[in-house]
Amino acid sequence: MRNPARRLGVIAGLTLLTACTATPRPVDPLSTPPQRPGAAPDSATATPACSPEGIRIVELGVSAAMGLRAMGLDLVNCGDRPYELRGYPAVALRDADRDPITVRVIPGAAPITSGFDDPPTALVLRPGERAGAALIWRNLVTDATVVATDGVELDVAPVAGRPAYPVALDGPIDLGNTGRLGVSAWKRRDPAPTTQAPAPSAPIGPPSLATTPVNPL
Repeated sequence: MRNPARRLGVIAGLTLLTACTATPRPVDPLSTPPQRPGAAPDSATATPACSPEGIRIVELGVSAAMGLRAMGLDLVNCGDRPYELRGYPAVALRDADRDPITVRVIPGAAPITSGFDDPPTALVLRPGERAGAALIWRNLVTDATVVATDGVELDVAPVAGRPAYPVALDGPIDLGNTGRLGVSAWKRRDPAPTTQAPAPSAPIGPPSLATTPVNPL
């Protein structure tokens, strides 16, 4: 079962634009969006098994405001050895009939919004460590002759060329008819803070009466 505490503790809430025509505010791909209204609760979705290459990728929910959508992704090293990662998630969508959806995936998402284009950095995740990325899109219908599309199945590979894994969605990826999906580069997630108890001090006792022997010679 997906752990709600982990989901809330790893990141904080994806920052979105307040209006389509307003000046864009930077989007933080490592913040946790609130769950979409009407989405299935976490308890309904089982945590996927650790993949053969020792990773697990899950969705962290979708935020929506004025047609802009942002979805967090979480990649955890669930294996027993370090995992090297650098680049952008490679994603593929399918519709309700499980047919592939043609979509233009934009690293950095500059044509969609700002604050999403930090370049990728090389990461080495130790067992238990995580990385975060995000998908962003606009639900716009700009041409009445083009059918709007909803992606209901999502496959994500850590980077292009590596195996892709199905990622359970809380709701559809409603692209409208834009056909564009932005992705951020993977970034290391900060570990949960830990508090260590102070080391106990040595007990204070009475001063020792022992003396150092004197060499008579």
